[in-house]
Amino acid sequence: MHDPQRYFILVAVFLSCEIVGISSASEKPPFTDYCQKLEQEIQGRKHGFLAGNVSYYVGGFHASWNLIEDETIGLTHPFHHDLRSRGVGLLDSEISGTENTGKGNDYNGWEFHKDTRVLYGSVIVDGKAYAHPKPKSMRWRPDRMVCEYEVGGVTIREEKFIASNDAAASIITASKPVILEFSGNSFYNRNSVSSTASIRFDAENNALVITEGGTVKSRPDPDGTERIGQCVYSDMTTVLSASKSFSDSLITEEDERDVQYYTFSIPCDSEGTTVSWSMHDEPEVAIKSARDIIKHDKQLLAAKTSEMNRQLNDEIPWFRCSDEKFVDIYYYLWTLYLMYYINVGEGWEMENHTQTAVNNFLGIHRYDAAFQIKVGAWTADKARYAYGNVLTWKHLTEADRYREVDGGLRMLSDNKGISWHSGAYGGEASEHVLGAWQIYEHSGDVNFLKECYEGHFSKLFWEKVPGFFMSEFEVADVLEKMARLTGHEADVVHWQEMVRRDPEHIRLMFDQRWQTNDVSNYFLAPENGLIMTTGFWAMRSPHFPNEYARAMVNAWALDREKGFFGEFFPLAMSKQSMEAFATDVDHSFGYTPDTAYFTLDGMFRQGLVKPATELTLNHLANYNFHEEWQIPVAPEAYERDLKLFGDQYSNFNAGKILLYLEGLAGLSVSIPDQKLTIRPALPAVWEWMEFRLPIVDQWTKVRYTKGGVSVSGSSLSVVQ
Repeated sequence: MHDPQRYFILVAVFLSCEIVGISSASEKPPFTDYCQKLEQEIQGRKHGFLAGNVSYYVGGFHASWNLIEDETIGLTHPFHHDLRSRGVGLLDSEISGTENTGKGNDYNGWEFHKDTRVLYGSVIVDGKAYAHPKPKSMRWRPDRMVCEYEVGGVTIREEKFIASNDAAASIITASKPVILEFSGNSFYNRNSVSSTASIRFDAENNALVITEGGTVKSRPDPDGTERIGQCVYSDMTTVLSASKSFSDSLITEEDERDVQYYTFSIPCDSEGTTVSWSMHDEPEVAIKSARDIIKHDKQLLAAKTSEMNRQLNDEIPWFRCSDEKFVDIYYYLWTLYLMYYINVGEGWEMENHTQTAVNNFLGIHRYDAAFQIKVGAWTADKARYAYGNVLTWKHLTEADRYREVDGGLRMLSDNKGISWHSGAYGGEASEHVLGAWQIYEHSGDVNFLKECYEGHFSKLFWEKVPGFFMSEFEVADVLEKMARLTGHEADVVHWQEMVRRDPEHIRLMFDQRWQTNDVSNYFLAPENGLIMTTGFWAMRSPHFPNEYARAMVNAWALDREKGFFGEFFPLAMSKQSMEAFATDVDHSFGYTPDTAYFTLDGMFRQGLVKPATELTLNHLANYNFHEEWQIPVAPEAYERDLKLFGDQYSNFNAGKILLYLEGLAGLSVSIPDQKLTIRPALPAVWEWMEFRLPIVDQWTKVRYTKGGVSVSGSSLSVVQ
């Protein structure tokens, strides 16, 4: 079995590290303008992406990294998404019982924003029109997008952002006077059947007001039939406004489908012009938001920058190392994690939580939450950035919305919204138990544990404790501890009896799965020969035999002929399996971020420092940094031939944040035990690295060098 003492010896031998200094002085890091630091040129590379709370912006259109439409002047694809629907429809499920998917699940049109046309700009210079010019530069930052154009000898610059009121705006300046012409239409999707939209001009507010509505083709149930029902924006109000009057130039018309079209023009010069978009259920709120961002555009943009910098400076662990590329990757991944936070406050969406992907199903995913929950544990304000990632799932359990199979196993859906869930079930919620416990360890908040346990974990796993690649022993341990801490002492015996945990039995469970189906030096190899990285994931268990881990890493992780080391580490399938399996899906998902996290996390937990650090840097440098563009990236996947695939701003990469904090830094926090544990793994190619942690309203500095580790600013006992 894994030996913690042996783990430390391995680390110490590799790094010759020891704690060389401890002090209790505060170590808050100096302010950094991360919005500026993370700025990257994305024109022709990625679409634009901005996030508010329930508003988002996608600039241009890339289909899985393939450029289909360039961004242009104005606001092309702002959209409202408060998780009232998974896609484009709002139909009720027809399934009876606990598997009813509610209202708003939709297997159609989940990328509906691609079909929107809101404010597409053209430029008129000296009487000549230039339709929808593409930027010569489009720079992305966490707080805004900055686009620059050369049109007819005129330099045009715009700053696009989403304000705290969820309205979007573009502040536009021109080097000499021009006319900007904007056009768009009411919501109509490729799955739309009819439109009931209406349009009017509000002269008092210089605002175009659209009441959205219509029907769409929707499929709310898995394996169900396609039906027609209300669209996601039925009865919502879209408002478009500008800093200069456009009443005289406004032209509206309606086509045979009752879709509303509009065109208007406004002047622009070096003094600047601002256009805005807002969307809300209440027309008055939408109008006010669109006008407020016009009236206070520069102040609201400055506030957006300030808030993003606050989060990146104050809410997350600070990191620096001797290779700046890895610093940029770290903060880029954290930025996406934070940008995806949403707080709806309605139905099954009562808690603040992160999400996964704008070009996929917005919302938190049961599987992805296995690592996103643990990332939240490292934030400073856990009530805002950690608790909800666990507790948002409780609504499904309390509402009896799950699949129950023989033996009492209850499984939750893949993702959910205000009143719907996806109907795609799995057992990974057991990992949420471990994530919740880590949040407790980082906070000492028993009330949070009580909320997790009562009506959720105790109900969901009462009849069956599922494992996630051999985690059931650890999950049962945690459920037992939760019961005791939350005053449910009577439950303790129940959890003790649910999963047999005597050492002999646990060892037998691992021994029986070693080298199955005659696959040498591999764990849990399937009968069909499809060898995935999942065998490595079991190494995350504290009970995994260390000698098995060493053999498996040597035989498969480092092997470039039959193993998981492709162009970089890890291939989602071994090269040996690729000879027999070659589906389109496999080609698309040749390398994925989840496989990297779960695989490398297991190596670190087993104390295999040298291969774990080398392979982690190999993965990060190849997966999350584009060598040609010299910028961090966060793709959903890479194809086998290394083409970028899937979403371009994917929080599916969040687990890699844990590889920094829990892998390379080897950090573990326990507020109840008042301990900071350090198991360092400084990469051999780095001269140094440093972390500063926001722990209990103070900052702790941990610096790693070849000569050892120094700690300052901590009131906790430091253990190694």
